[in-house]
Amino acid sequence: MALQPDDLLDARGLPCPLPLLKAKQSLVRLSPGQLLEVMATDAGSWRDFETFVAQSVHEMPAREERGDVYHYWIRKGGEPDS
Repeated sequence: MALQPDDLLDARGLPCPLPLLKAKQSLVRLSPGQLLEVMATDAGSWRDFETFVAQSVHEMPAREERGDVYHYWIRKGGEPDS
């Protein structure tokens, strides 16, 4: 994967909805346009992240499953600070 994240969140082992909640907390610390990579093992996170991105200003340029770990790349939306 050629995407270079600005931050990495390891949410492996956390049950639903914790991976998504922790990702939301991580996104707050990023600037618009920055990329967050999330690793999770909860199968429900696949649907959770898809729904979250569809209902937010954020984008998910990629996601993939590697064995029992789900990887999500979320680009923070919104206007960059001037």
